[in-house]
Amino acid sequence: MKLARRAFLRLAVGVAGLPVIPQVAWAQNYPTRPVRIVVGFAPGGSTDLLARLMGQWLSERLGQQFVIENRPGAAGNIATEAVARATPDGYTLLLIDTQPAINVTLYDKLNFDFIRDITPVAGITRVPAVMVVNPSAPAKTVPEFIAYARTNPGRLNFASPGNGTGPHLAGELFKAMTGVDIIHVPYRGAAPALTDLLGGQVHTYFMATLASMDYIKAGSLRALAVTTSTRSDLLPDVPTLAEFAPGYETSTWFGIVAPKNTPAEVVDKLNKEINAGLVDSRIKVRLAEIGGTALAGSPANFGKLIADETEKWSTVIRFAGIKAN
Repeated sequence: MKLARRAFLRLAVGVAGLPVIPQVAWAQNYPTRPVRIVVGFAPGGSTDLLARLMGQWLSERLGQQFVIENRPGAAGNIATEAVARATPDGYTLLLIDTQPAINVTLYDKLNFDFIRDITPVAGITRVPAVMVVNPSAPAKTVPEFIAYARTNPGRLNFASPGNGTGPHLAGELFKAMTGVDIIHVPYRGAAPALTDLLGGQVHTYFMATLASMDYIKAGSLRALAVTTSTRSDLLPDVPTLAEFAPGYETSTWFGIVAPKNTPAEVVDKLNKEINAGLVDSRIKVRLAEIGGTALAGSPANFGKLIADETEKWSTVIRFAGIKAN
């Protein structure tokens, strides 16, 4: 799918041709009824928890309920399509993570164009992963892991919750940037992948930082590196992968988008209130608990992040020949 990058970034700062005065007056009163925040995953996960955190904040700030609607399935595509086709009036929003930017290339046929059919509203947070290994793995550091993998091609493997997931692409990016031959082992979800990692059936896993913390502290897993370009406050003594593979960076980011042609004044109002939440002490504490760094910024900033990440993962998916299950 060809990325309409410039057109997409223009959407991030507004929609041309809308009547200015009526829209401004209307936006001043927005919202006048409850707003839906659609989540493409089941309750209880990080995306759902962040939606509820920001929904409560927006409810308090704007005087209307922001109701969370979970629509899981098809790696978030069901929820994304529902929002892309919704009335662009600001009353249907979508809280996304990195997956829709991956799905653009991962899926050959989608009933929507993610880049064309949504409007970026605000980034919320970026959360690192951590490269963990079973203590029995023949490497205690990233350089040792790379050296062993290069001299023993195909002997090491890495787990993921499935083809095209964030941990899978993190591993493929690691392979491409370090030139190692390690085998991908996809599972049907994170739980069985973790079980086999703990049991020594697989060697490494690019795992969510918060989910790995208890195992790292207990010595059941060894943290080799975090995947963001800067070290994590949750694991301050653990190096970044970029220290050994310059330029390596991957993380899960979250934010809110709306249907295409949502009035710019509504987008700006939501962006302002979300950014205010990201400097509120209560929300900052909650983000810190998951190892998150606030994104903040304008709709255009978030739109650029989405476009950049879509291009990045498109390159990795095509290079590795990854197909959706």
